[in-house]
Amino acid sequence: MRKSWVSLLAVGSITLPVLASAQTLLNTLALANTFLNALIGLFITLAIVVFFWGLIKYLVGEGSEGKGQGLKIMFFGVVSIFVMVSIWGIIRLLQSTFSVTSTMPVIPQGIQVNTSGFY
Repeated sequence: MRKSWVSLLAVGSITLPVLASAQTLLNTLALANTFLNALIGLFITLAIVVFFWGLIKYLVGEGSEGKGQGLKIMFFGVVSIFVMVSIWGIIRLLQSTFSVTSTMPVIPQGIQVNTSGFY
């Protein structure tokens, strides 16, 4: 229990200055968007590496057990690549269908009060 609090405190102390330097909600969302885009690229790269790891195990594998394990790893690599890229494509299709050109969130402004007097 103590280790989880210490690790949570460590992560919080590392990420708090990053979030504080963003200064506004839009900057914080842009920072999160950059992080998520990098994470998506990392996951796709990891799926490609898994596929090639399965290919190497298949080519080097001795007997039917080694080749079967390589085929299984390659199958999971291809399925994960397919799922990630198809979700990415569905999101792009929805963006073009509904004419969503900007990824900036719509944040309502506060009520503007005229303090200079009457009209």
